[in-house]
Amino acid sequence: MIYTVRTTSGREHIVIDMIYNRVRAEKLGVKSITHPGELKGYIFIEGPEGEVRKALHGVMHIKGLIEKPIALEEIQHFFETKKAKVVVNERDIVEIIGGPFRGEKGRIRRIDSIKDEVTVELLEASIPIPVTISIELVRLIKREKVETEESKE
Repeated sequence: MIYTVRTTSGREHIVIDMIYNRVRAEKLGVKSITHPGELKGYIFIEGPEGEVRKALHGVMHIKGLIEKPIALEEIQHFFETKKAKVVVNERDIVEIIGGPFRGEKGRIRRIDSIKDEVTVELLEASIPIPVTISIELVRLIKREKVETEESKE
């Protein structure tokens, strides 16, 4: 069973260390202890209820144990890896890595950060063709240097 433990916000890792040390010293049947970074003030602990209670007893910064165990499916999204967001600027050269224009190279003409889309002007087309695609479907090839007033002098 997986149980949720309320802790003092910002002290989650200290609590995990203290519980871990107790579990090792007393050879308790706790299987795992974890803290998803985006969830402040809570940790998850897996094991039989009696063993979990023994592991938590008297540990500083614990505010309480939520009695009802939770299913792994309810917290699984905390442990899925999120793809790193591609950072591009206007005029950068990119390669399209998905969709019907896969393999084409283009220059970023516009960035819509709200929709996570970019408008790319295809380089190898005989006439400039603007294509709007998801930012996840581009890979940065060459960053365009931004000319400042100081570098012109």
